Amino acid sequence: MKDNNLSKSTINLGHGSGGVMTRELLDEVIFKTFNNPFLNTRHDGAILDLSGEVAISTDSFVVSPIFFKGGNIGSLAVHGTVNDVAMCGAIPQYLSLSFIVEEGMEMKDFISVVRSVKEAADESGVQVVTGDTKVVERGKGDQIFINTTGIGRVHPKANISMARVKPGDKIILSGPLAQHGMAIMSQREGLEFESDIVSDSTNLNYLVRDLLDQFGEKIHLFRDPTRGGLSGVLSEIAADTGREVEIYEKDIPLDTQVAAACEILGLDPLYVANEGLFVVIISPEIEEEVVSMLRASEKGRKACCIGTISDREVPKVVLHSNIGGKRIVSPLIGEQLPRIC
Repeated sequence: MKDNNLSKSTINLGHGSGGVMTRELLDEVIFKTFNNPFLNTRHDGAILDLSGEVAISTDSFVVSPIFFKGGNIGSLAVHGTVNDVAMCGAIPQYLSLSFIVEEGMEMKDFISVVRSVKEAADESGVQVVTGDTKVVERGKGDQIFINTTGIGRVHPKANISMARVKPGDKIILSGPLAQHGMAIMSQREGLEFESDIVSDSTNLNYLVRDLLDQFGEKIHLFRDPTRGGLSGVLSEIAADTGREVEIYEKDIPLDTQVAAACEILGLDPLYVANEGLFVVIISPEIEEEVVSMLRASEKGRKACCIGTISDREVPKVVLHSNIGGKRIVSPLIGEQLPRIC
């Protein structure tokens, strides 16, 4: 069975049986797409040559819809895990890739997702070295779920830890908030905005590497504000350090269309998921250099310093509003935007 015939069919339980149909699917879609020495051994796992400190991160992706403005579940799975490894101060190198596919999914859609994984992996400089494919009965999988595990060597200049965050440190945000969440929301359940809002999903590992190359141990912490948004990340930092985190609304980058969409839906952009930006906590003396360096990249062109780690030993996040007041930013309670990543 060739790829052009596969693309006209649908996934059925036979594709997960371990028999002839499974072999055809793997040969014509998976192995043909990812073709590399690790996968070509066709073993149950991969043997990797690693030395020194290694970072590993795993994540599962259940976004709905699986295709959205700016990407799809395949590219999202790569970006999400590559970025998680990078947030550890590591250089991502390898990915495992597991699909749980629902019976009845259009084969052309599955092939499109697989190809997006390949493109995103190539752009991120990582190789898919092992994986798995399972098929579940119709109605039990919402088309497709993806699990990825990323592995990479820790950067030699990295010393990334919550324990290194201290009073006076500056909080840098690498780009505008809420683009991913609002791109997903604009397509969910038939709701469409007449706008150009697209997901910010992208790989951030090269930006992280460049910052570590330049500033080393003056970089204290990286975090990516995915589920729970910026409020979630900052609330965790406040809780784990026992200190007040101060941020300023006027300095938080937010695109006009995204802000309008959030207002229409009654959503606070501080709580909306992001997939293409990060928070970095740094020594105060490198603030201008870090912001300048980020803005020199397309992926960091709207980077801003949004606040400071206070010397007050009160674990809370305080937002200084545009009108001169203050409010406490609490972590998200319950679900605001289901199935975003």
